[in-house]
Amino acid sequence: MDSGNIPTTADQDLEGRAPARVGTVVWGLIVLALAVLIIVAQLGIVTLNGTYVLIGLMIGAGVALVVGGLLSARKRDNQPTTGKS
Repeated sequence: MDSGNIPTTADQDLEGRAPARVGTVVWGLIVLALAVLIIVAQLGIVTLNGTYVLIGLMIGAGVALVVGGLLSARKRDNQPTTGKS
């Protein structure tokens, strides 16, 4: 028998997958950056000023969140509406 247009499990997995959220990715990058900076500081390669490090991370995170949000909104606007809220 031919399955016709019955979707397979693999098709459902690909359609049901949600894209990574911008905030999650940005906060993950912040944690990784802090870990790398702490390791570099502990090795004595560079002397870091904590205030400047935090300011730089916050500026970078803000820019990444704004750009990611704009790209996400632009992608969402291009998709056809499904009638769902």
